[in-house]
Amino acid sequence: MRFGPVAPKDAVGAILAHSLSLDGRRLKKGTRLTDEHAAQLAAAGIRQVVVAQLEAGDLPEDTAARLLAERLATPGLRLGHAATGRCNIHAEAPGVVTFEPDAVHRLNLVDEAMTLATLPPATRVAAGQMVATIKIIPYAVPKSQVETALTAAQMVRLRLHPFRPMRVALIQTRLPGQKDALFDKTERVTAARLAPLGLRLDRTQVVSHDTPALTEALWDAREDLVLIIGASAIADRQDVIPAAIARAGGQIERLGMPVDPGNLLCLGDIGGRPVLGLPGCARSPKPNGLDTVLERLVAGLPVDSGTIARMGVGGLIDEIPERPAPRLSPEIAEDRPGPVGAIILAAGQSRRMGPRNKLLIEVDGRPILAHVARAVREAGLPPPVVVTGCEADQVRAALKGEPVRFVHNPDFAQGLSTSIHAGISNTPEAWAGSFICLGDMPEVTPATLRTLASHFDPAAGRTICVPVHGGRRGNPVLWGRKHFPRLLALSGDVGAKHLLAELQDEVTEVDAASTGVLADVDTPEDAEALLVTRSQKVL
Repeated sequence: MRFGPVAPKDAVGAILAHSLSLDGRRLKKGTRLTDEHAAQLAAAGIRQVVVAQLEAGDLPEDTAARLLAERLATPGLRLGHAATGRCNIHAEAPGVVTFEPDAVHRLNLVDEAMTLATLPPATRVAAGQMVATIKIIPYAVPKSQVETALTAAQMVRLRLHPFRPMRVALIQTRLPGQKDALFDKTERVTAARLAPLGLRLDRTQVVSHDTPALTEALWDAREDLVLIIGASAIADRQDVIPAAIARAGGQIERLGMPVDPGNLLCLGDIGGRPVLGLPGCARSPKPNGLDTVLERLVAGLPVDSGTIARMGVGGLIDEIPERPAPRLSPEIAEDRPGPVGAIILAAGQSRRMGPRNKLLIEVDGRPILAHVARAVREAGLPPPVVVTGCEADQVRAALKGEPVRFVHNPDFAQGLSTSIHAGISNTPEAWAGSFICLGDMPEVTPATLRTLASHFDPAAGRTICVPVHGGRRGNPVLWGRKHFPRLLALSGDVGAKHLLAELQDEVTEVDAASTGVLADVDTPEDAEALLVTRSQKVL
């Protein structure tokens, strides 16, 4: 590839290396220059322009990035859209990501023009979260170097190990004088710890803190994973919990781990089923060594004494829970790898519908709002934030059984912007962006949400993704975290439509196959039309 300044007439077919202002509009870097561009440059008095000119045997940056990403991706991982020399790789489901670190180093040593960045090994990820990114530095690289890098990429062995369904039991031991509140709290904390792994507590039990009582409880346990937390910490292999595991026919794989907090964890096995004696810090929701072991077990990764022995590097996590994680500034957060989520606005008063709350109208046996929540779930997004307001109890009931998090907006009568405030203010820090979904758009499909999410790429400048059908923009819009302050600045009974015009350079329009992105339910006539449309689909 040749790189450098040339006269405008010699730049036709080349790639513009640096953005230019031309007649009041911006000519972006990366633009393939045409005869028209050359004439405009010359007319503006520009005598030289810096360009990249591909030569025989060169591959364009996006092509090279896509090829490498395709070689790295395995089942459970999906590719983002290749642009500006970058192609991101995302997890399709919650799980643990593994790879060979030395192979990543070897790939990055092939040529400085090609880079692979990953999350740390054995990182827990959410559905949609970025796990790796390929970035090509120049506008093109020699095909021969790409072929060498492809060979190296094969050895990276990037894998997503999705979390598996497992039945889980929690057994707690009691000493005289201990209050029930302690056991209730431990049960709640454990259930919250399991929830991100897609698990729940199938059975809980409290027994005396002695070996015979615990042994009997272990004999009766039939769950896939048994968690035991004792009334006192495990001090020796002959202590109550390890002794009971052995007496119940099991074996102790490891007592103690080089992770702090979490040192006093016991890893056992009964009949091929893992049994964990938990450290005392497991009564707290703060991160500890138990989380690392649980994530691997639920993802189906082997955990033995050697696995735990190698957890010491990075095992000092004692300071992490002692202070809250800093809130990232929008400038930092926009490039932060993370999943996208969804806010569902369900607080409105449905004034144009008369006495009926449009969100509660049943279509195909489910409230309109439930169709929206289901689309978010089936798209593989994290549990959405649902903003309630008018008839909050009925709205909650309409979503019974759906994995959602409710946030109430007491100011809902003051307009749409207040609901957007409530939703944005309660988005998890891990989210790199969020859809703002209207609760009255039941025809939006999971496929549409997935397509929009696949085009979202803050590092490439695609921080707002808007669905378009038949030349018309629709909803929901996916907003990057960098724009959250602008959304929080909204006031009155308005949405964020006007911001799209102000932020046009960051908007990516995405073709939507479904008309659902244009169809909301505002009036009784809209509701009737929706019911007719649905009945015709059934016929």
